[in-house]
Amino acid sequence: MNWQVFKTRALTALVFVAVMLGGLLWNEWSFFILFSVIHGGCWIEYQRLIKRIDPSYRQVSSFHAYGVMLAGWSLMLYCAGDSYRIGNITLHAIGLVAGLIFAFALPIVEILFAKRSNLKHISYSAMGLLYISLSWSLMISIRSIEGMWTAGNGRQFETGWILPLVIVFSIWINDTMAYIIGSLIGRTPFSKVSPKKTIEGTIGGAVLCIAVMGMLAYYMQLPVMHVCIIAAIAAMVGTAGDLLESKLKRMADVKDSGHIMPGHGGFLDRFDSLLLATPVVWLYVMAAVK
Repeated sequence: MNWQVFKTRALTALVFVAVMLGGLLWNEWSFFILFSVIHGGCWIEYQRLIKRIDPSYRQVSSFHAYGVMLAGWSLMLYCAGDSYRIGNITLHAIGLVAGLIFAFALPIVEILFAKRSNLKHISYSAMGLLYISLSWSLMISIRSIEGMWTAGNGRQFETGWILPLVIVFSIWINDTMAYIIGSLIGRTPFSKVSPKKTIEGTIGGAVLCIAVMGMLAYYMQLPVMHVCIIAAIAAMVGTAGDLLESKLKRMADVKDSGHIMPGHGGFLDRFDSLLLATPVVWLYVMAAVK
């Protein structure tokens, strides 16, 4: 256990948690703004990594680079529910119009004005839309769910408000417990992609994540089974997300995707688990919880 590193990570995490909780808990608009900022930060770092992996991607035009970011953001707008309104216009409607514009404008500009169209560059950007924009759009979709979870004591929680908290808290608990257990008793490497990750830490983090979230659900009298299943998905798929981002960094030959948080790296470093876990949780929520 490197206590200096742990102290730096802990202090930075306090600031991070305060900002995250403010965005998650204030209202639906703070939630949307929070994930819009995260979306932009993830895209900037993703494109930076791709440029290191394949230097030819540096040749893409500024319209291409920022256009795909805005196209992805329009998908987030489209997935927003009716509660997101500017006057009588919903963000859903704005996202639909903006998405159609980008669907036509991006390929036309790429064909007419790009010095040389490259299907490889287009595929990198398409992967970014799937990896980043789709994930955060589905998070907005989860937040937009209408309905209530009724606790055993009669207290009601908005489904769209509580579910993102369950996902995010599960990721936090899993990451924290895996780090602590792996640092204390971890001996067996889990993957060559991330040598510091151990089997002991990975299993311990997942087990404690499910146990803690189950106890919290029981204490708050929420549906324990649903909460535990979401926690299990977040722990297992989130670990895969961590490994995927580690693979990208290894290919780009960098330690961190960015440097916004001392001890934690950049946006992708902080949200890699959530990026992959969110679509799988969304599928479960649509099938079993909604």
